[in-house]
Amino acid sequence: MASEKPHMNLAVIGHIDHGKSTTVGRLLFETGAVPQHVIDGYRKEAESKGKGTFEFAWVMDNLKEERDRGITIDIAHKRFDTAKFYFTIVDCPGHRDFVKNMITGASQADAAVLVVSGPDGVQEQTKEHVFLARTLGIQQLIILVNKMDAVNFDQKKFEAVKADVTNLLKMVAYKPDDMLFIPASAFQGVNIAKKSDKTPWYKGPTLLEALDTLKEPEKPTALPLRLPIQDVYSISGIGTVPVGRVETGIMKKGMNVIFMPANKTGEIKSIEMHHEEIPQAVPGDNVGFNVRGIAKNDIRRGDVLGPVDSPPAVADEFTAQIVVLYHPSAITVGYTPVFHCHTAQVACTITELKKKLDPKTGQVKEENPTFLKTGDAAIVVIKPSRPMVIERIKEIPQMGRFAIRDMGSTIAAGMCIDLVQKQLR
Repeated sequence: MASEKPHMNLAVIGHIDHGKSTTVGRLLFETGAVPQHVIDGYRKEAESKGKGTFEFAWVMDNLKEERDRGITIDIAHKRFDTAKFYFTIVDCPGHRDFVKNMITGASQADAAVLVVSGPDGVQEQTKEHVFLARTLGIQQLIILVNKMDAVNFDQKKFEAVKADVTNLLKMVAYKPDDMLFIPASAFQGVNIAKKSDKTPWYKGPTLLEALDTLKEPEKPTALPLRLPIQDVYSISGIGTVPVGRVETGIMKKGMNVIFMPANKTGEIKSIEMHHEEIPQAVPGDNVGFNVRGIAKNDIRRGDVLGPVDSPPAVADEFTAQIVVLYHPSAITVGYTPVFHCHTAQVACTITELKKKLDPKTGQVKEENPTFLKTGDAAIVVIKPSRPMVIERIKEIPQMGRFAIRDMGSTIAAGMCIDLVQKQLR
């Protein structure tokens, strides 16, 4: 059964036109997630539009607009299996306009494949995506040096790209020595699922083999219980049934819990997953549960459950490190967009711009800048318009990340580095 394998979310990142979609399409095809006849259909359609090499890319880009423009816009989720894991691919668009979508993809990822073109090497967005992957907490990277067919599988070219990417990774404090670099051609299928005699000089694993060397993300069971509420139901004969996903800790029957910022307490009577009652729930479990002493109107989506003796932190204000992904003009003090943090959506005001950072190194570039623009990284102070749960990234990382949205797009991503707790009466 596929469901018994550990699950991994995999982001595929990198510069536009370096072959991310083709890589994803090839992975899905080689693992049997997409059958041959579907690929053949895409090939015919691609050839009729004069884009004969795009058939694998089209597996992911099944939005009409994307086909016509030849670029990846939204995030598509696809599943495939390797010997060890079952993966969900979070395909992250590489095109400049669409970096905003990458945040939602990368923030869910356990690992990433960074696709870098052999002929072109490191480009602007390669740098941006590596920095974002770091900011969003992706620990594990595999580097696929793609399009090696375009440079006749030249080992010197591969080594040059590897050296450049290694420098880039070191800049953002990744450890390149722990990472696999694979010379490949996603279009020809070289070193994706099968070894090739076109790279006799390469002795390492294929991409599929490399994916099975990833470490399963550890379940943060030792941290205090945190469960952000997605929905609250009232079920006759049972009572109030909140639903959500355990992020950290362990939820057990009989526990005394508190919902914040609602500041309501109760006792867990039962926990249910996949329509079966279970004695406890661990990180990653999506559960419904019944709480004695809580009425439906006491709590709502965005509230977070924790143990009474270690309640979720409610921020009066917090300090965060953010990366501005896209803003049409500039961000100044007083800007009040919507912050998406776990299941909460709260309007928050940026009250102070403390430091501007170099997005490639994280070093301080400027103290108390007057504004931030697209591409800037910064330390800022934020004041929520109403009580909101957020935790320090060093204490409970799963509860410390957020995205900032405005005007229908993601403006920035960030993490909470410190907070002032609100005193709830």
